[in-house]
Amino acid sequence: MPVQVRRPGWLVVLGAALVLASAVLYLCHYLIFRDAHHIFLYLVGDVAFLPVEVLIVTLILHRLLTARERRSRLEKMNMVVGAFHSEVGTRLLSMIAAADPDLESVRAELVVGVRWTDAEYRRTARSLGGRRCRVDPARVDLTALREFLLARRDFLLLLHENPTLLQHEAFTDLLRSVFNLPEELESRGDLAALPETDRTHLAHDVARAYSFLVREWLAYMKHLKDNYPYLFSLAIRTNPFDPQASAVVR
Repeated sequence: MPVQVRRPGWLVVLGAALVLASAVLYLCHYLIFRDAHHIFLYLVGDVAFLPVEVLIVTLILHRLLTARERRSRLEKMNMVVGAFHSEVGTRLLSMIAAADPDLESVRAELVVGVRWTDAEYRRTARSLGGRRCRVDPARVDLTALREFLLARRDFLLLLHENPTLLQHEAFTDLLRSVFNLPEELESRGDLAALPETDRTHLAHDVARAYSFLVREWLAYMKHLKDNYPYLFSLAIRTNPFDPQASAVVR
């Protein structure tokens, strides 16, 4: 069996070509000026400056470019998250919250104020993180939920395949839990005739998505407050947890 000879990569070829070009230029310099002392003087000076150059290029410029790229990636990701909440999240929260038997006890925490500070957002996030969201199986309108989610399945699928969201683990978990709901609901026939055990099973699936939704919705509200006051104003006026919410400015 013949042994395959690996060809050098393009980086090796490029490096060798650059070194050769440098040697040719130094040779031309020597042939013209016949001054080896001058050549070695500047050669040693350039080599001595090389660590500083590496410091500037690798540690400073690279970090600046990486930070800029990260900000750009986060901005794109937040745009996708915003599209989810506008198209699905806010309405879905309203539908599920209507079946939350404990909603009144936490409603005040979820009515986000215009003047909320970062400390209030953190406190609310900690409170919600320790709360186990529940959904009453008898109060969940499974038919309306199925129609709503199936109408937006293609949109959810596009979000699920978006590579921008791969590094946003919490939101990816939210998408998985929400995407599971239409699959579960579509696989059943008459949702009104389901046995109690199956309704309880579906209520657990809804409650799982509800838990992710509430936490990600709060994080999104803070993002709007910090970056987009005009979008935050509309989000406040359409808060799914505020019974007095209205998009109409009064």
